[in-house]
Amino acid sequence: MSDGSAGDVDYGRFGDDYSRYRQPEPAIAALVRAALGDATTVLNVGAGAGSYEPTDLQVTAVEPSASMRAQRPPGRPAIDASAEDLPFPDAAFDAAIATFTVHQWRDLEAGLAELRRVARGPVVVLTCDPARLSRFWLAEYVPEVITVEERRYPSMDRLRAAWPAASIRPVPIPWGCVDGFGEAYYGRPEALLDPGARHANSAWSFVDPALHARFERALGIDLEDHSWDRRWGHLRTQPTFEGSLVLVVDPGSPVP
Repeated sequence: MSDGSAGDVDYGRFGDDYSRYRQPEPAIAALVRAALGDATTVLNVGAGAGSYEPTDLQVTAVEPSASMRAQRPPGRPAIDASAEDLPFPDAAFDAAIATFTVHQWRDLEAGLAELRRVARGPVVVLTCDPARLSRFWLAEYVPEVITVEERRYPSMDRLRAAWPAASIRPVPIPWGCVDGFGEAYYGRPEALLDPGARHANSAWSFVDPALHARFERALGIDLEDHSWDRRWGHLRTQPTFEGSLVLVVDPGSPVP
């Protein structure tokens, strides 16, 4: 039974353990916070369990999934609503953020228009550029997962069409990233042998369970005989990885 999730994943089935694996990465949070500039009031759309919400600002959270809302910290509730129909008047907030969520929206353009409508100043979107997903070594093991993500994430051209003034810049992913999206494990392949780590990445819910078993078997063999390290071992000591993660910032009007 669906928990009210507005996107293409039912987090009532796949999101119960999400917050265990998906914590805000401080280096990424700092970039999101800096992009908000002088904002005081911020709307977080598709807020999930609360990652990347600036704790020093007045944040209003919107999250359609009951499972995600239940995982939010005490005292930080979220409103049950979706990006495409925000229950706020025009220019109600200084700024808005949307992190790891735009690929879930049923109508991307409507959601982006709503974000722009309710925010006077910057709108900050943390997402992935589908054209850069194949940089990750996972493409060698389960290209089906990469194909799913390429189909789900909106192209940068669509974002530019909606927000012509927006800047789009790559976000370096630090080794040891505590936000367990797929590329967070670029230098720690063993971590993706944990089924929970994979289930915290919604793309894995779209592929046949047999692919999970195939991946575990193939990666396990390659780690045991060191063939993964012969191909990708330099990533174990590489401090950051520039993969598909990008920060999109539409400036809006300066916050008075």
